[in-house]
Amino acid sequence: MVTAGGPTLLGIDVLWVATLLAAVAAMAVFFAIYAAVTVRDPMAKRVKSLNERREQLKAGITASTSKKRTKLVHQNDTTDRVRKFLSSMQILQDTQVKEAQQKLAQAGIRSKDLAFVIIFSRLVLPIVLGGGAALAIYGFGYLGDWTPIKKFAIFAGATIFGYKGADIYINNLISKRTDLVRKGLPDAIDLLVICAEAGLTVDAAFARVSKELGSAYPELADEFSLTSIELGFLTERRQAFENLAYRVALDHVKGVVTTMIQTEKYGTPLASSLRVLSAEFRNDRMMRAEEKAARLPAIMTIPLILFILPTLFIVILGPAACSISDAML
Repeated sequence: MVTAGGPTLLGIDVLWVATLLAAVAAMAVFFAIYAAVTVRDPMAKRVKSLNERREQLKAGITASTSKKRTKLVHQNDTTDRVRKFLSSMQILQDTQVKEAQQKLAQAGIRSKDLAFVIIFSRLVLPIVLGGGAALAIYGFGYLGDWTPIKKFAIFAGATIFGYKGADIYINNLISKRTDLVRKGLPDAIDLLVICAEAGLTVDAAFARVSKELGSAYPELADEFSLTSIELGFLTERRQAFENLAYRVALDHVKGVVTTMIQTEKYGTPLASSLRVLSAEFRNDRMMRAEEKAARLPAIMTIPLILFILPTLFIVILGPAACSISDAML
C-alpha cells in the first residue's frame, strides 16, 4: 500500500501516479492480446448482411429465415412500444424519424427500427445522466469542495451529453465511414470504367468492383454490393442508384449517382463520363493530401515546444550545468 509520506511532484504522490500508470499499461497489454487473439473476419458478416438483403428483395418480406423473423418481430414489438410512448407525448415527428433513419444508413447500420431508440434516448438520457449528476452533487454531497459554478457545469455537461450523446456517436460513425468511402472511390470508378469498356452491364460491373475492393475498401464494397443486388431486384433501377446516394453522406457519390441515372435515361457513354469523374476525384484526393501536409508544420509546433525542446535543453545544457555546479562547490 502506498504511504502518504512518499515523494511528491507538484503536490501529487509520484508512487501513486506510477502505480496508476502501471495498471493502465497492464490493461492496455491485456486488451491488445485479446484483440490480437480474437480477430474476426469482417467479410463473413458483410456477406451475411448482403444475402439477407437479397432474400428480402426476392421475397418482399423483412426476414429470410424463421429465426431472423422471430428476432425482427421482437424488435418491432419493442420499437412499437417506444413509438407509442413517443406518440402519446406528441414529440414524435416524421422528419425526425426520417433524419434518424438516414443517419443510421449513412453510419452503416441497416436497422431502421433503431431510429426510434435514438429519439427515445434524447428524452431519457438527459433525465438519467442529469438527474444522476444532480443527485450525486446536490443530494449526496459529492464534490463538496468545488465551487457552485463548477458543480453546475458538471450537471449541465451531463445533461447536454445525455441529449447529444447518441447523435455524437452516430455522427462519428458517419464521419469515419465517409472518409473510408472517399479514399476508395477513385479506384472504384477506375474499375467501373474498365468493366464498362469490357462490355459488362451496370449491375455486373458493380458486383465485380465490390468483389475486387472487398479487402482494400470494405465499406465501399459493401455499398456497391448492395447496389448491385438492388439493381437486379428493384422494379426501378433509378431507385437503386438513389438508395446509394441516400446511404452515403458524400457529394462525390451523388455525382456518380447522377451520372448513372443520366446514362440509364439518355444512353450516354458510361465509360467516358466515369473517366472524367475519376480524374476529378483523384485531383480532390491529392488536394486533400497536400492540405494536410501544409498543416503539418503548424500542428507539430506545440508538441515540438512542449516535449522535444525541453529534452534537447536538458541533454545539451545539463552537463554544462553540472560542471558549473561542481566548479562552484
